[in-house]
Amino acid sequence: MKNIILTGDRPSGKLHIGHYVGSLKRRVELQNSGKFDEIYVMVADAQALTDNFDNPEKVRANITEVALDYLACGIDPKKSTIFVQSHVEQLTELTFYYMNLVTLSRLERNPTVKTELKQKNFETSIPMGFLTYPVSQTADITAFKATTVPVGEDQLPMLEQAREIVRSFNGLYGETLVEPKAVLPENKSCLRLPGTDGMAKMSKSLGNCIYLSDSADEIKRKVMGMYTDPNHIKVTDPGNTSNNPTFIYLDAFSTDEHFKTYLPEYANLDELKAHYERGGLGDMKVKKLLNAVMQETLEPIRLRREELAKDLDAVWDMLYQGSEKARAVAAQTLSEVKKAMRIDYFADRK
Repeated sequence: MKNIILTGDRPSGKLHIGHYVGSLKRRVELQNSGKFDEIYVMVADAQALTDNFDNPEKVRANITEVALDYLACGIDPKKSTIFVQSHVEQLTELTFYYMNLVTLSRLERNPTVKTELKQKNFETSIPMGFLTYPVSQTADITAFKATTVPVGEDQLPMLEQAREIVRSFNGLYGETLVEPKAVLPENKSCLRLPGTDGMAKMSKSLGNCIYLSDSADEIKRKVMGMYTDPNHIKVTDPGNTSNNPTFIYLDAFSTDEHFKTYLPEYANLDELKAHYERGGLGDMKVKKLLNAVMQETLEPIRLRREELAKDLDAVWDMLYQGSEKARAVAAQTLSEVKKAMRIDYFADRK
Protein backbone atom coordinates (compact mmCIF):
# COMPACT_ATOMS: atom_id res chain seq x y z
CA MET A 1 0.00 0.00 0.00
CA LYS A 2 1.21 3.48 -0.86
CA ASN A 3 2.03 6.04 1.83
CA ILE A 4 -0.15 9.04 1.06
CA ILE A 5 -0.69 12.36 2.85
CA LEU A 6 -3.82 14.52 2.71
CA THR A 7 -3.86 17.82 4.52
CA GLY A 8 -5.21 21.31 4.04
CA ASP A 9 -6.64 24.55 5.38
CA ARG A 10 -9.79 26.60 5.04
CA PRO A 11 -9.29 29.86 3.08
CA SER A 12 -11.17 32.02 5.55
CA GLY A 13 -8.10 34.21 6.09
CA LYS A 14 -4.33 34.27 5.85
CA LEU A 15 -2.49 31.53 7.71
CA HIS A 16 -0.83 32.30 11.03
CA ILE A 17 2.02 30.93 13.12
CA GLY A 18 -0.35 28.49 14.81
CA HIS A 19 -0.85 26.87 11.42
CA TYR A 20 2.89 26.98 10.84
CA VAL A 21 4.01 25.15 13.98
CA GLY A 22 0.83 23.07 14.19
CA SER A 23 1.04 21.51 10.74
CA LEU A 24 2.70 23.54 7.95
CA LYS A 25 6.26 23.09 9.16
CA ARG A 26 5.64 19.38 9.67
CA ARG A 27 4.10 19.05 6.21
CA VAL A 28 7.24 20.45 4.61
CA GLU A 29 9.41 18.04 6.64
CA LEU A 30 7.24 15.09 5.60
CA GLN A 31 7.19 16.27 1.98
CA ASN A 32 10.98 16.37 1.90
CA SER A 33 11.48 13.12 3.84
CA GLY A 34 11.11 10.89 0.78
CA LYS A 35 8.88 8.54 2.78
CA PHE A 36 5.63 9.32 0.98
CA ASP A 37 4.50 8.29 -2.47
CA GLU A 38 1.89 11.02 -2.90
CA ILE A 39 1.07 14.24 -1.03
CA TYR A 40 -2.15 16.24 -1.47
CA VAL A 41 -2.56 19.68 0.05
CA MET A 42 -6.08 21.06 -0.18
CA VAL A 43 -7.38 24.61 -0.12
CA ALA A 44 -10.68 23.76 1.57
CA ASP A 45 -12.88 26.47 0.07
CA ALA A 46 -16.10 24.42 0.15
CA GLN A 47 -15.67 23.87 3.87
CA ALA A 48 -14.91 27.55 4.37
CA LEU A 49 -18.26 28.34 2.77
CA THR A 50 -20.10 26.44 5.51
CA ASP A 51 -19.71 29.43 7.83
CA ASN A 52 -19.04 32.08 5.18
CA PHE A 53 -21.97 31.22 2.90
CA ASP A 54 -23.10 34.86 2.90
CA ASN A 55 -19.65 36.11 1.86
CA PRO A 56 -18.20 33.92 -0.91
CA GLU A 57 -15.97 36.78 -2.06
CA LYS A 58 -14.07 36.51 1.21
CA VAL A 59 -13.36 32.85 0.52
CA ARG A 60 -12.42 33.56 -3.10
CA ALA A 61 -9.96 36.27 -2.09
CA ASN A 62 -8.30 34.06 0.50
CA ILE A 63 -7.64 31.14 -1.84
CA THR A 64 -4.60 32.94 -3.21
CA GLU A 65 -3.57 34.04 0.30
CA VAL A 66 -3.48 30.44 1.52
CA ALA A 67 -1.74 29.24 -1.64
CA LEU A 68 0.93 31.92 -1.20
CA ASP A 69 1.43 30.88 2.42
CA TYR A 70 1.84 27.25 1.34
CA LEU A 71 4.45 28.06 -1.28
CA ALA A 72 6.30 30.53 0.94
CA CYS A 73 6.61 27.95 3.72
CA GLY A 74 8.10 25.38 1.37
CA ILE A 75 5.23 23.30 -0.01
CA ASP A 76 6.64 22.38 -3.43
CA PRO A 77 4.18 21.79 -6.32
CA LYS A 78 6.73 19.39 -7.83
CA LYS A 79 6.46 17.19 -4.76
CA SER A 80 2.96 17.95 -3.48
CA THR A 81 -0.33 18.36 -5.34
CA ILE A 82 -1.97 21.60 -4.21
CA PHE A 83 -5.63 21.77 -5.21
CA VAL A 84 -8.90 23.63 -4.63
CA GLN A 85 -11.56 21.52 -2.93
CA SER A 86 -14.61 22.78 -4.84
CA HIS A 87 -12.95 21.94 -8.18
CA VAL A 88 -13.06 18.25 -7.22
CA GLU A 89 -16.80 17.64 -7.37
CA GLN A 90 -16.40 13.94 -6.55
CA LEU A 91 -15.81 14.97 -2.94
CA THR A 92 -19.39 16.24 -2.71
CA GLU A 93 -20.82 12.95 -3.94
CA LEU A 94 -18.69 10.95 -1.51
CA THR A 95 -19.88 13.19 1.32
CA PHE A 96 -23.49 12.47 0.36
CA TYR A 97 -22.98 8.70 0.58
CA TYR A 98 -21.00 8.89 3.83
CA MET A 99 -23.74 10.92 5.55
CA ASN A 100 -25.76 7.71 5.74
CA LEU A 101 -23.07 6.18 7.94
CA VAL A 102 -23.19 8.67 10.82
CA THR A 103 -25.99 9.88 13.07
CA LEU A 104 -26.99 13.44 13.85
CA SER A 105 -26.30 12.92 17.56
CA ARG A 106 -22.78 11.65 16.80
CA LEU A 107 -22.03 14.74 14.74
CA GLU A 108 -23.34 16.99 17.51
CA ARG A 109 -21.09 15.25 20.06
CA ASN A 110 -17.91 15.90 18.09
CA PRO A 111 -15.79 18.06 20.47
CA THR A 112 -14.26 20.14 17.68
CA VAL A 113 -17.65 20.85 16.13
CA LYS A 114 -19.13 21.74 19.53
CA THR A 115 -16.34 24.19 20.26
CA GLU A 116 -16.57 25.89 16.88
CA LEU A 117 -20.37 26.10 17.07
CA LYS A 118 -19.99 28.12 20.27
CA GLN A 119 -17.26 30.32 18.79
CA LYS A 120 -19.43 31.17 15.79
CA ASN A 121 -22.70 31.50 17.77
CA PHE A 122 -24.36 28.76 15.73
CA GLU A 123 -25.90 26.84 18.66
CA THR A 124 -29.49 27.95 17.95
CA SER A 125 -29.26 27.97 14.16
CA ILE A 126 -26.79 25.40 12.86
CA PRO A 127 -26.10 25.32 9.10
CA MET A 128 -26.21 21.69 7.99
CA GLY A 129 -23.09 22.20 5.92
CA PHE A 130 -21.19 23.19 9.04
CA LEU A 131 -22.57 20.33 11.13
CA THR A 132 -21.57 17.77 8.50
CA TYR A 133 -18.04 19.17 8.27
CA PRO A 134 -16.52 15.92 9.67
CA VAL A 135 -18.27 13.92 6.94
CA SER A 136 -16.90 16.23 4.25
CA GLN A 137 -13.45 15.90 5.78
CA THR A 138 -13.79 12.11 5.60
CA ALA A 139 -14.56 12.40 1.90
CA ASP A 140 -11.45 14.54 1.39
CA ILE A 141 -9.22 12.04 3.19
CA THR A 142 -10.60 8.87 1.66
CA ALA A 143 -10.83 10.21 -1.90
CA PHE A 144 -7.03 10.19 -2.03
CA LYS A 145 -6.65 7.03 0.08
CA ALA A 146 -4.59 9.01 2.56
CA THR A 147 -2.76 6.93 5.12
CA THR A 148 -1.44 9.96 7.00
CA VAL A 149 -3.04 13.26 7.98
CA PRO A 150 -0.84 15.89 9.68
CA VAL A 151 -3.10 17.77 12.10
CA GLY A 152 -3.10 19.97 15.14
CA GLU A 153 -4.39 18.53 18.40
CA ASP A 154 -7.78 20.24 18.04
CA GLN A 155 -8.46 18.24 14.86
CA LEU A 156 -8.03 14.79 16.42
CA PRO A 157 -11.79 14.35 17.07
CA MET A 158 -12.43 15.06 13.40
CA LEU A 159 -9.95 12.41 12.32
CA GLU A 160 -11.38 9.87 14.76
CA GLN A 161 -14.81 10.44 13.26
CA ALA A 162 -13.34 9.87 9.81
CA ARG A 163 -11.90 6.58 11.01
CA GLU A 164 -15.31 5.55 12.33
CA ILE A 165 -16.96 6.28 8.99
CA VAL A 166 -14.28 4.33 7.13
CA ARG A 167 -14.81 1.33 9.41
CA SER A 168 -18.57 1.53 8.94
CA PHE A 169 -18.24 1.70 5.14
CA ASN A 170 -15.77 -1.19 4.95
CA GLY A 171 -17.89 -3.25 7.34
CA LEU A 172 -20.97 -2.82 5.14
CA TYR A 173 -19.49 -2.94 1.65
CA GLY A 174 -16.11 -4.65 1.94
CA GLU A 175 -12.58 -3.30 2.27
CA THR A 176 -12.58 -0.28 -0.02
CA LEU A 177 -11.49 2.76 1.96
CA VAL A 178 -8.19 3.36 3.76
CA GLU A 179 -8.28 4.18 7.48
CA PRO A 180 -6.02 7.19 8.10
CA LYS A 181 -3.77 7.97 11.05
CA ALA A 182 -2.84 11.35 12.48
CA VAL A 183 0.62 12.87 12.68
CA LEU A 184 0.95 15.47 15.43
CA PRO A 185 3.75 18.04 15.85
CA GLU A 186 6.67 16.49 17.73
CA ASN A 187 7.05 19.56 19.94
CA LYS A 188 4.19 19.51 22.47
CA SER A 189 4.16 23.32 22.62
CA CYS A 190 3.11 23.27 18.96
CA LEU A 191 0.01 21.14 19.54
CA ARG A 192 -2.15 24.17 20.28
CA LEU A 193 -0.50 27.56 20.25
CA PRO A 194 -2.44 30.07 22.37
CA GLY A 195 -3.44 33.48 21.10
CA THR A 196 -1.38 36.57 21.77
CA ASP A 197 -4.16 37.61 24.18
CA GLY A 198 -3.75 34.50 26.33
CA MET A 199 -6.85 32.79 24.96
CA ALA A 200 -6.58 29.01 24.66
CA LYS A 201 -6.44 29.02 20.87
CA MET A 202 -4.97 31.28 18.24
CA SER A 203 -7.84 32.04 15.90
CA LYS A 204 -8.41 34.29 12.91
CA SER A 205 -11.92 35.05 14.15
CA LEU A 206 -10.63 36.13 17.58
CA GLY A 207 -8.03 38.50 16.11
CA ASN A 208 -5.23 37.16 18.31
CA CYS A 209 -2.90 35.90 15.58
CA ILE A 210 0.53 36.60 14.23
CA TYR A 211 0.20 36.00 10.49
CA LEU A 212 2.90 34.52 8.28
CA SER A 213 2.53 37.58 6.06
CA ASP A 214 2.82 40.17 8.86
CA SER A 215 5.43 42.87 8.43
CA ALA A 216 8.37 43.16 10.80
CA ASP A 217 6.68 46.10 12.52
CA GLU A 218 3.40 44.19 12.93
CA ILE A 219 5.19 41.22 14.44
CA LYS A 220 7.04 43.44 16.90
CA ARG A 221 3.84 45.26 17.90
CA LYS A 222 1.98 42.01 18.51
CA VAL A 223 4.83 40.38 20.43
CA MET A 224 5.47 43.40 22.65
CA GLY A 225 1.75 43.62 23.43
CA MET A 226 1.35 39.95 24.30
CA TYR A 227 -0.39 38.68 27.39
CA THR A 228 2.03 37.35 30.04
CA ASP A 229 1.63 36.41 33.71
CA PRO A 230 -0.86 38.91 35.23
CA ASN A 231 0.66 38.35 38.68
CA HIS A 232 4.16 39.21 37.50
CA ILE A 233 3.74 42.92 38.18
CA LYS A 234 7.25 43.84 39.34
CA VAL A 235 10.50 42.56 37.90
CA THR A 236 11.30 41.08 41.29
CA ASP A 237 8.06 39.07 41.42
CA PRO A 238 8.28 35.33 40.73
CA GLY A 239 6.60 34.52 37.42
CA ASN A 240 4.63 31.67 35.93
CA THR A 241 5.94 30.19 32.65
CA SER A 242 3.56 27.27 32.14
CA ASN A 243 0.51 29.26 31.00
CA ASN A 244 2.45 32.26 29.73
CA PRO A 245 2.12 32.72 25.94
CA THR A 246 5.55 34.34 25.60
CA PHE A 247 7.23 31.25 27.02
CA ILE A 248 4.94 28.87 25.11
CA TYR A 249 5.96 30.64 21.89
CA LEU A 250 9.62 30.39 22.89
CA ASP A 251 9.10 26.67 23.52
CA ALA A 252 7.67 26.34 20.01
CA PHE A 253 10.16 28.51 18.10
CA SER A 254 13.43 29.09 19.97
CA THR A 255 16.61 27.02 19.85
CA ASP A 256 19.85 27.10 21.81
CA GLU A 257 21.38 28.88 18.81
CA HIS A 258 18.93 31.73 19.27
CA PHE A 259 20.19 32.21 22.82
CA LYS A 260 23.79 32.30 21.63
CA THR A 261 22.85 35.02 19.16
CA TYR A 262 20.31 37.16 21.02
CA LEU A 263 20.66 36.44 24.75
CA PRO A 264 24.04 34.80 25.43
CA GLU A 265 23.82 35.25 29.21
CA TYR A 266 21.46 32.26 29.17
CA ALA A 267 22.53 28.91 27.73
CA ASN A 268 19.01 27.86 26.82
CA LEU A 269 15.30 28.35 27.47
CA ASP A 270 15.38 26.31 30.68
CA GLU A 271 17.77 28.82 32.26
CA LEU A 272 15.57 31.72 31.18
CA LYS A 273 12.48 30.03 32.63
CA ALA A 274 14.23 29.34 35.92
CA HIS A 275 15.21 33.02 36.27
CA TYR A 276 11.67 34.20 35.47
CA GLU A 277 10.12 31.75 37.94
CA ARG A 278 12.36 32.81 40.84
CA GLY A 279 11.93 36.52 40.06
CA GLY A 280 14.27 39.21 38.81
CA LEU A 281 13.50 38.95 35.10
CA GLY A 282 11.21 41.46 33.38
CA ASP A 283 8.64 40.67 30.69
CA MET A 284 10.15 43.18 28.28
CA LYS A 285 13.44 41.28 28.15
CA VAL A 286 11.62 38.05 27.39
CA LYS A 287 9.49 39.71 24.72
CA LYS A 288 12.53 41.28 23.05
CA LEU A 289 14.05 37.81 22.75
CA LEU A 290 10.80 36.40 21.38
CA ASN A 291 10.56 39.22 18.85
CA ALA A 292 14.08 38.50 17.61
CA VAL A 293 13.28 34.79 17.26
CA MET A 294 10.01 35.46 15.43
CA GLN A 295 11.63 37.97 13.08
CA GLU A 296 14.36 35.48 12.15
CA THR A 297 11.82 32.70 11.61
CA LEU A 298 9.25 34.66 9.63
CA GLU A 299 11.38 37.01 7.51
CA PRO A 300 12.36 34.38 4.89
CA ILE A 301 8.73 33.27 4.61
CA ARG A 302 7.50 36.84 4.20
CA LEU A 303 10.13 37.73 1.57
CA ARG A 304 9.41 34.57 -0.41
CA ARG A 305 5.68 35.30 -0.21
CA GLU A 306 6.14 38.87 -1.48
CA GLU A 307 8.10 37.58 -4.45
CA LEU A 308 5.46 34.96 -5.31
CA ALA A 309 2.68 37.52 -5.04
CA LYS A 310 4.16 39.40 -8.00
CA ASP A 311 2.86 36.67 -10.35
CA LEU A 312 -0.58 35.56 -9.18
CA ASP A 313 -1.37 34.12 -12.61
CA ALA A 314 1.34 31.53 -12.03
CA VAL A 315 -0.19 30.70 -8.63
CA TRP A 316 -3.63 30.18 -10.20
CA ASP A 317 -2.12 28.03 -12.97
CA MET A 318 -0.48 25.86 -10.31
CA LEU A 319 -3.80 25.52 -8.46
CA TYR A 320 -5.64 24.59 -11.66
CA GLN A 321 -3.14 21.92 -12.63
CA GLY A 322 -3.16 20.48 -9.13
CA SER A 323 -6.95 20.49 -9.03
CA GLU A 324 -7.18 18.64 -12.35
CA LYS A 325 -4.82 15.96 -11.06
CA ALA A 326 -6.75 15.68 -7.77
CA ARG A 327 -10.04 15.38 -9.66
CA ALA A 328 -8.77 12.37 -11.64
CA VAL A 329 -7.64 10.59 -8.48
CA ALA A 330 -10.91 11.28 -6.65
CA ALA A 331 -12.91 10.07 -9.67
CA GLN A 332 -11.18 6.70 -9.48
CA THR A 333 -11.97 6.38 -5.76
CA LEU A 334 -15.59 7.38 -6.34
CA SER A 335 -15.86 4.69 -9.01
CA GLU A 336 -14.55 2.10 -6.54
CA VAL A 337 -16.97 3.30 -3.84
CA LYS A 338 -19.97 3.04 -6.16
CA LYS A 339 -18.88 -0.42 -7.27
CA ALA A 340 -18.57 -1.56 -3.65
CA MET A 341 -22.04 -0.17 -2.91
CA ARG A 342 -23.39 -1.86 -6.08
CA ILE A 343 -24.72 1.43 -7.43
CA ASP A 344 -22.52 1.49 -10.53
CA TYR A 345 -25.61 0.57 -12.53
CA PHE A 346 -24.30 1.36 -16.00
CA ALA A 347 -20.69 0.25 -15.62
CA ASP A 348 -21.24 -2.77 -17.88
CA ARG A 349 -22.62 -0.54 -20.65
CA LYS A 350 -19.41 1.44 -21.12
